[in-house]
Amino acid sequence: MKAPSLTPVLPDIPICTVERMGLRELERLRLILRGGSVIDWRRMHFQSRGEVDNFLRLLQLDVSRPYDEEWARGVLAEAVEYLRKTFNYRVADAVARPEEIHDLFLYASGVKGSPRHRRIACVVLKVMHVIQHIEGRDLLFRLPVSEAELGGLITERVLGVAAEMQAKGLPVVEFAHSIKTQDSLITKLLAKKDTVAAQVYDRTRFRVVTRKREDLLPVLYYLTQRLFPFHLVVPGQTENTLMPFKAVLAENPHFEQHIARLHLDRDYEDREGAGGNAFSGNSYRALNFVVDIPMRMDAYLPPPEEDTRERKGRIIISLVEFQIVDEETARLNERGDNAHEAYKRRQKQRVLRRLSQGLVVPKSQD
Repeated sequence: MKAPSLTPVLPDIPICTVERMGLRELERLRLILRGGSVIDWRRMHFQSRGEVDNFLRLLQLDVSRPYDEEWARGVLAEAVEYLRKTFNYRVADAVARPEEIHDLFLYASGVKGSPRHRRIACVVLKVMHVIQHIEGRDLLFRLPVSEAELGGLITERVLGVAAEMQAKGLPVVEFAHSIKTQDSLITKLLAKKDTVAAQVYDRTRFRVVTRKREDLLPVLYYLTQRLFPFHLVVPGQTENTLMPFKAVLAENPHFEQHIARLHLDRDYEDREGAGGNAFSGNSYRALNFVVDIPMRMDAYLPPPEEDTRERKGRIIISLVEFQIVDEETARLNERGDNAHEAYKRRQKQRVLRRLSQGLVVPKSQD
């Protein structure tokens, strides 16, 4: 018999309006808007133990349970050992053996401990982030769960959050999901320069349409509080032609007071260069990003007290793509050169050129 779900329960969290957003929210949103990585950060932004606990629960961890606490401390110990062995890095005992796991995040935020503790805790958490990612992906590959079954589990969870958003009155006019067909996957891979199936991130995809442009940031931030932790955005996989960071600053002048304390200077995105989808119309606008959604898989594992595995992680991470756009932009995106049919036509033309290159017999010159 399958074990019951041990998914931690998140407390009710109020909607964070743009006016109430500060440096913490701005940094987390920017990470998604540019498809960045927390490995580039210098500090965290947690202010209380309760806030850290909510974050851990969003990661599907309830460290009040002995087995979750044991796993988290195991990841911490591995990170500390890696730093000491590889770099001869001195990890302070307060960070290596904190009274609570929560303390790591408070040290890294500068709320507890000294500036030295903050720097060390940041380094340790970055390594823990990578270890968690490796373990989550490894567990996913080892479990007897099909891709279709996993897609169903993720869809159920995401649509549960969508229903919660609707109940709270968030201005979302559409929250839809789709799963790529086999034909679409083949076409996409043939159109890409790197034809590797593992690099198709949007097999499971969700589209969120807000009522107005000013609703985009509150809706996006709510998703980072209830569905996926902000730090699990997949670096380098964001296509943002809708809300460039400088536009966010221009539209919300109260953010200017935080510019001097940003991890990256305000012009950083300008130096990165524009990305974008080669098959989209010139005036197509949207925010597309990919996240690793953490999922507890207790139903596919032995009960914690009977688990004899050497690595006792119970959380997988699964790639999901989101597209967020406001209603007016969504209408414009379906006109003329931006229309989906035009997009698919351009994509198929690229595929045909690649498939036939060097194989088509030239017409006679007579």
